[in-house]
Amino acid sequence: MIHPLQHYHLAVNKKKKILQKTKHTSKTKNVSYTTSTTMGFTTSKIILPLVFILVIISLIRVLKLTIISSSFSSSNVQPVFLLNTRQQGLPEKEIRFLFDIVLEKSPCNVLVFGFEHDYLKLHVINEGGTTVFLENSPEKVKKMKREFRLYNATRVYKVEYKTYAKDAYELLKHARSSSSCDLSFGMGNVMSECKLVLTGLPEEVMQTKWDVIVVDGPCGDGPMSPGRMGSIFMAGMLARAGNGTNVVVHDADRMIERWFSWEFLCDENRVSSKGRFWNFRIPQVMIKNTTSHFCSA
Repeated sequence: MIHPLQHYHLAVNKKKKILQKTKHTSKTKNVSYTTSTTMGFTTSKIILPLVFILVIISLIRVLKLTIISSSFSSSNVQPVFLLNTRQQGLPEKEIRFLFDIVLEKSPCNVLVFGFEHDYLKLHVINEGGTTVFLENSPEKVKKMKREFRLYNATRVYKVEYKTYAKDAYELLKHARSSSSCDLSFGMGNVMSECKLVLTGLPEEVMQTKWDVIVVDGPCGDGPMSPGRMGSIFMAGMLARAGNGTNVVVHDADRMIERWFSWEFLCDENRVSSKGRFWNFRIPQVMIKNTTSHFCSA
């Protein structure tokens, strides 16, 4: 028989063991909780700033796109990057490309829609020939007349454009559907009816057989600018009265220049290109009693 005192000691020892085991388990849980809490806090400290940074970047991108979109949609605001591109002048490779075309035919008759500072040398390249500029900017016309005042074979005329770049597609549809823009109607009828015609051009421009026609005007850098629909159309008409006239279109990377060049100068007539210049060789045709289409395709 076990003595009662022994029962007491056994019970005490058992209780101590239970307490020690419980204490050890509790300590382990506390360590695990502390570790996980620390890790969670560290992770949250990293994630929250990253989320904040990503949100800020997204907001900046949205704001930038909004500003750009509003600039293009507003009729009073012109794309700044296009204006800067035009102010920087022509790259050397484009200037050489144009000058080589003129030199090949010089002395010859050269007609230029628009004006760039680099074109001041054209009359030198075309020495002995005639060089005529058509420009709609009064400031540029004044500057050009001052520059060319001593050169009788170089003339500058001010022209007015009555169309807007934003209406390019409607004007293209008009040219395709209206018989007034057909070649078969002859220059006189086209002059009076077709909406793409530039009216009030000097008689010299209309009567001369041009060897080279350069289309680099008007600027066409915004929806409310005149655009080059009329100048490309007129270049196509005048070139067909010439004898293998070269029509050189600048900014052919832009949609209006591409559309209207394909329509009125014809891709089958494109003989070379360089940078933003497209060079077309237009065969001579009889304006009257011929097909109504500019291009065969």
